[in-house]
Amino acid sequence: METSSATEHIKSLIYDLSLSEIKTLFTSWREKEFRAAQLWRGLYKQFWQSPEQFTNLPKSIKQKLSENFRFSSLKPIRKLASKDGNTIKTLFRLPDGPAIEAVLMRYEQRRTLCISTQVGCAMNCSFCATGQMGFTRNLTSGEIVEQVIYYARELAARNEKVTNVVIMGMGEPFHNYAATMDAIDCLNDHSGFNFGERRFTISTVGIIPKIRKFAEQKRQVNLAISLHAANNELRSSMIPINNTYPVEELINACRLYVAQTNRRITFEWALIQGVNDSIQDAKDLVDLLHGLLCHVNIIPLNPTDNFDGQASSRKQAQLFQAELDKRGIPCTIRLRRGIEIGAGCGQLAASNDPV
Repeated sequence: METSSATEHIKSLIYDLSLSEIKTLFTSWREKEFRAAQLWRGLYKQFWQSPEQFTNLPKSIKQKLSENFRFSSLKPIRKLASKDGNTIKTLFRLPDGPAIEAVLMRYEQRRTLCISTQVGCAMNCSFCATGQMGFTRNLTSGEIVEQVIYYARELAARNEKVTNVVIMGMGEPFHNYAATMDAIDCLNDHSGFNFGERRFTISTVGIIPKIRKFAEQKRQVNLAISLHAANNELRSSMIPINNTYPVEELINACRLYVAQTNRRITFEWALIQGVNDSIQDAKDLVDLLHGLLCHVNIIPLNPTDNFDGQASSRKQAQLFQAELDKRGIPCTIRLRRGIEIGAGCGQLAASNDPV
């Protein structure tokens, strides 16, 4: 049994390969190029999950695929559903031991996934459960992709489709930039999953060099910034990376992004009672964002084990929102989902202990 497990670890994950890499592989196997397209469609349109399911491929190719590749890296070991059934959180075990969480959220017209890019997170944001657990490793592009395919397969069984993907789960996506972008490119490919760039949203705490790189690439992917404070002293106490990339420089990078892409940027603001929810905090935020094409997403703080702060009241959130609206900053209060199962913003975490 141990030998089999060790062999699985050596094998590559099929989702780590792009279509061009699969074509190159099949060429090296002296197989016709259309066979690569058949494999690609089976993975990303039929959501087949083992070589045996590829009935359109010859036995010889299926044997090579079985010998050289894993068709899954995620082992679902626990599922939690919210009381209303609209939010489902899944804990996945990875082949090397650690675990990650991802979430499916059902809305009237949308089926949104919140997926992870890292095991844990190195950013150490004080109010975030993922940051509290520390950083273990980056996910590969295939491990990011597979989270989407897993839920797409489940939704397809109900004649439903993924409509949006928010890369806001465990980890800092721009701390794993290449794998995150490769995953988006893979899922965006028109001959496969064909998921439009504008249906992706990436959330970052503000890794300025990667924001600039992202701006230069002029992608259609939506960008969200976890801001949470309008001055350096407060933001650094909440988000330590602010000591490296202070607020003023972050907003300058955001202005560059908007100027280069003409796309609106979203700022996320976890509203914490008595910390960043006053009218003055709202005014400071307006001054900081003045003239910037943006939208503010107010998120009443979700509880985590190692942070004592409390969510602002609904009334205070509405007063904060009204101040922004009054001064011309579009703003919404996020609908809270899955809080009781730890599936809300900032609540995702996964123990390495056996489940």
